[in-house]
Amino acid sequence: MPKYDWTAMYVMHNALRRELEQLAKVAARPDGEARRVLAEAPGWDLFKTALHIHHTAEDEALWPPMREALADRPDGLALMDAMEAEHAAIDPAIEAIDAGAEPLGPLAERLADALTAHLKHEEEAALPLIDEVLPPERFADFGQVHARKIGPDGPRVIPWLLDGADPDLAAKMLALLPEQARAAYETAWRPAYESLTLWNVA
Repeated sequence: MPKYDWTAMYVMHNALRRELEQLAKVAARPDGEARRVLAEAPGWDLFKTALHIHHTAEDEALWPPMREALADRPDGLALMDAMEAEHAAIDPAIEAIDAGAEPLGPLAERLADALTAHLKHEEEAALPLIDEVLPPERFADFGQVHARKIGPDGPRVIPWLLDGADPDLAAKMLALLPEQARAAYETAWRPAYESLTLWNVA
């Protein structure tokens, strides 16, 4: 039984996986057409925004306290090295896509392979170790840092996160928001999100 509630982590990871599937559909088109779709796709911008928030929160508020807690555990420190190296490999893949100098298909596959493998590694190895060694106050701090980083992007990112999520998980996530934000989600944020054509793919 996990020590900590990982609902928000899995909701984020599943949203990222969902968007990688959409990116693959775009990349399957002829390259010129795929590039035009991507340039106009709010889904690509939302994916990058959410991924940046998530990974910078981990880099700043999760991996450093884990290193402190694992100071006498070489195996654990090696896992932290792997988490950071995997993060570092993902940004260049995104930058290469945005640079537009190479065909989109292989770049999208490179990004999907790197990110999918990282999410799986984190879920299978890092989360159990966090449950084992991270003090509760540091786990709470990570959650607060993550929430602050979403901050001004909340009206866009929160509906994106909850798109297609299990209703019980979505309700659990929304319960974490202040009442005013929950009302805004229902009356403004979600309708605005649902009006977007995120990827223009069938």
